[in-house]
Amino acid sequence: MAAEGLTAPRHRSLRLVSTLVLVLIGICFLLPLVWVVLASFDGSATLTAKAPSPFTLDNFVKVLTPENAWIPLGNSLLLSAGCALVTVVVAVLAAYPLSRYSVRSNRAFLYGILFGTGLPITAMMVPVYSLFVSLDLLNSYPGIILFLAATSLPMAIWMAKNFMDSVPISIEEAAWTDGSSMLSTLGRIVVPLMRPGIGVVFIFVFIQAWGNFFVPFILITDQAAMPAAVSIYSFFGAYGAVAYGQLAAFSLLYSVPVLALYLLVQRLSGGSFALAGAVKG
Repeated sequence: MAAEGLTAPRHRSLRLVSTLVLVLIGICFLLPLVWVVLASFDGSATLTAKAPSPFTLDNFVKVLTPENAWIPLGNSLLLSAGCALVTVVVAVLAAYPLSRYSVRSNRAFLYGILFGTGLPITAMMVPVYSLFVSLDLLNSYPGIILFLAATSLPMAIWMAKNFMDSVPISIEEAAWTDGSSMLSTLGRIVVPLMRPGIGVVFIFVFIQAWGNFFVPFILITDQAAMPAAVSIYSFFGAYGAVAYGQLAAFSLLYSVPVLALYLLVQRLSGGSFALAGAVKG
């Protein structure tokens, strides 16, 4: 009891310090968001976070045009969704044998995948650009989608394997006993049970591709094919002039598809793994 009495004030002090640190970090993240919201409705927006004066919707009117918003956002949606879909399919197929079979080369293969996650994409872009030029793939969405999927695969395979490990293999063994093939078991049993995990991987890859500026900037030269992450530079004028209000309005619109995707995937995948009662003791 005496020891608890001596340590209780220390615990309270640590809790207070940790709370203050978290509040400070939260404020640092919140201030830019507050500026984006306020500046998007401000007719004379600057870098200062202030109440809109005058309050106007002109920034959204100027931004919501095919050239400024709809075409770039559509390009981003095509690239990101295509990349996420290809990555999820390949990651699930690659994670299945890594999760279900114990082979000596598994550990080495996983460490090789981990090494791939640490490679800086800037170091790879010179040979990749040369390859795209030689194959005449510049401005080719299928080629760019495959390259973005390849760069996202290492982490996606790691995540998919961890989610697949939580699915009991006894369920698959029961299906095999009933005559189900391995591929059928994967598609009809394993994948439905790890839907939340697949949703997490899909969102992770989608957000990475959605915010990717460097790869489309290098591999796309046609202005009409630029995604939103690159076209946002159109709000930066010459000699340092920036349309802050339109930039803030476009930023709000740019975040809407990601939020909508998160809500959609959360609704479709469910809240947790549906394993309760699947295995009898």
